[in-house]
Amino acid sequence: MALGLREHFLLRDDVVFLNHGSFGACPRPIFEDYQYWQLELEKQPVEFMDQHRRSLKLIRNVRERLGDFVGSHPNNLVGVTNATTGLNIVARSLQLNEGDEILTTDHEYGALEKTWTFIARKTGAKYVHAEVPLPLASATEFTEAIWSKVTPQTKVLFLSHLTSATALTFPIEELIQRAKDRGIWTVIDGAHAPGHIPLSLDALDADFYSGNCHKWMLTPKGSAFLHVQPRVQHLIEPLVVSHGWNPDAEGEGALGNSRFIDSLEFQGTRDLAPLLAIPAAIDFLEKHHWAEVKQACHQLVWQIAEEWSGITGLNPLVEPELRAGMQMVSLPLPECDVGDIKNRLYDEFQIEIPVMRWKEHCIARISIQGYNTPADGQCLLEALKKLLY
Repeated sequence: MALGLREHFLLRDDVVFLNHGSFGACPRPIFEDYQYWQLELEKQPVEFMDQHRRSLKLIRNVRERLGDFVGSHPNNLVGVTNATTGLNIVARSLQLNEGDEILTTDHEYGALEKTWTFIARKTGAKYVHAEVPLPLASATEFTEAIWSKVTPQTKVLFLSHLTSATALTFPIEELIQRAKDRGIWTVIDGAHAPGHIPLSLDALDADFYSGNCHKWMLTPKGSAFLHVQPRVQHLIEPLVVSHGWNPDAEGEGALGNSRFIDSLEFQGTRDLAPLLAIPAAIDFLEKHHWAEVKQACHQLVWQIAEEWSGITGLNPLVEPELRAGMQMVSLPLPECDVGDIKNRLYDEFQIEIPVMRWKEHCIARISIQGYNTPADGQCLLEALKKLLY
């Protein structure tokens, strides 16, 4: 099992950290690169921030490296602070009217639920939820459950690639194609995808896709991207209008890139260091043969899940057919006070893990990353048995 990478991470030794999915954890070499860029800024702030002297070239290099990593042209990517910000840019840009429908699932992340509810109230559009049957058994079952809710009023299809609470990988490819054929905009929440599952954004061909780098790609907090296909880049408007916006030249930004890139990328003074550390993160993943690490993490997380299922008799929320590559799983718990269990896991056993109620399910979401060991999993299982049985 190709784990044993704990020495590279800054995590405290007294905590069993099984919650990588929430905010990630940045290895020391990548964090040091991040601090290098912060120092470079402070050594000569004007030179660093001046787009034509330094920052424009630096950010372009990031987009090129990131484009190779996620399978797209760098002109289709801009850096943002997190996926929620990227998706807010999209949601606020799309022209929706009263009676239009935004179709989604019943598994979406709370912040984006609020985003689309806000948009629906502002525009008069309707936010429609399709129920995804559990356990998630097949791509066909998923596709038909969502597509059955499409109507002539459906204008947006909003889906998670990997869900937050239930830790499911949604097979979204067929739905994206169907939506494109019907002229429905596809907006994908890829917060957990980069560095977790293989990505080829051009092949996936969603209109809009936002993903975090600070989770499974291991970058510092505040590094994420928005990917927009060229055919719909003209629809995007900046949340903040600043130096990069050019109202006059059609399709061209104020700094020589496209209007899409310049209007979003250069919005006044901000810390570019989290984004500039993305190439160092990609180098770290390559150096440590991350495909092997991910496979070992996948095997370990499902070993823990199956052992827990044997103890409780409660089955995972997804069938084996749709588990490929996952390093995160939500373990069903017997009926319990989830807040009390979460607190006691940390206070009594020093285990950091989210425990929550999702609909009628009590679940503990476990994330396995390269710093985890089989002993971490056994620690969790023993603690849960003591608290619940």
